[in-house]
Amino acid sequence: MSVETVTKDARDYMAAGGLSGWLLYDYLGMNPIFWETVGAISNVTRPCWLWIPVEGQSRLLVSYVDQGRFTHLGIATRLFDGHEQMTAGLKDLLGDSPLVAMEYSPLGTLPRVSRVDAGTIELVRSLGVEVVSSGDLLEYATQRWSEAQLRSHIDAAGALTAIVGEAFAFIGHGLAAGTTEHAIAEFIRGRFAEEGLEAPDGPVVAANEHSSDPHFDPTPETSRAIRAGDWVLIDLWARLAQSDAVFADITWTAYVGDRVPERHQKVFDAVVGGRDAALAALERAFRDGRAPEGWELDAVARRHIAQAGYGEFFNHRLGHSLGREVHGNAVNLDGWETHDTRRVIPGLAVTIEPGVYLPEFGVRSEINVYISEDGPQVTTEVQRSVVRIGG
Repeated sequence: MSVETVTKDARDYMAAGGLSGWLLYDYLGMNPIFWETVGAISNVTRPCWLWIPVEGQSRLLVSYVDQGRFTHLGIATRLFDGHEQMTAGLKDLLGDSPLVAMEYSPLGTLPRVSRVDAGTIELVRSLGVEVVSSGDLLEYATQRWSEAQLRSHIDAAGALTAIVGEAFAFIGHGLAAGTTEHAIAEFIRGRFAEEGLEAPDGPVVAANEHSSDPHFDPTPETSRAIRAGDWVLIDLWARLAQSDAVFADITWTAYVGDRVPERHQKVFDAVVGGRDAALAALERAFRDGRAPEGWELDAVARRHIAQAGYGEFFNHRLGHSLGREVHGNAVNLDGWETHDTRRVIPGLAVTIEPGVYLPEFGVRSEINVYISEDGPQVTTEVQRSVVRIGG
């Protein structure tokens, strides 16, 4: 995504929303949205500002020390030498703009948006402008996928589905030898390398009580051997090892045996019921011509799971956005950890992954959904029943 594309999309959004402009600020990498907009630039060591007005030319304000770092962008640049010059340059950038968007979230409600420190917000406000959150703006301008990114996601999703099936088969073949959670994770990482996939961490391979830890990381010291009668959860995420590729992220569960215990089946049914209720609500909203807010979908799944008797054990948000990072910077399906009022709009993708975590075992079922102009499209295989290993 080029800075020209981001700028055009930002102006389209701001013109419709009454914003004067978008002020992007970074210091030492604190604001990844700045770098998603301008692209990666090495060795920038001082504060830097990009002003994108709703009308007129974009301008940069950067330190004398960092001169030359941004010239390839073709954006008019003013240099400052010292704090007083920076403040004067900032005042000149903003002019009489009354309403400016920044990566700020009132009361820190949305941590993925709240990237600029409080002191810097105070500085900008001292110049006579009103600062509002850029949450919906940055989502529209920087987080929507291109067709190439969608294709990369679908390819990654297909590979993950195949690999999780292979991992369950690997467990079955290794039952007599007592294959460990860590060995299965290593098997998955090896398959990633063979398929040209990359992931910054993971996967989660968790048996029995370990599956009640949503981000369990099996190491040689913490992992256990998997035996008959065990419950297994595998959460794996990856993207193609290509520039600008985006992630896929899935979670499946299995039982080692020929008959799933009644309690495990009951929890599984509650979780997939919550998943499907949230998806149905998302589909219904788009049929009605409405882009729902993230918290609404979380509430639907949470209500379903509570009615099944497991509400107190659903301890995280319903889902997150997907992008170049596995947890992207667009809307999360969240009314629990935060209250995400950003809208689920075309061009974005989200996970839907409710979970129930009892002391003895946990269940999570995760699918990915891309929002096309025609509405939600599930891009990953949907688990309908518990996988049985060796049964």
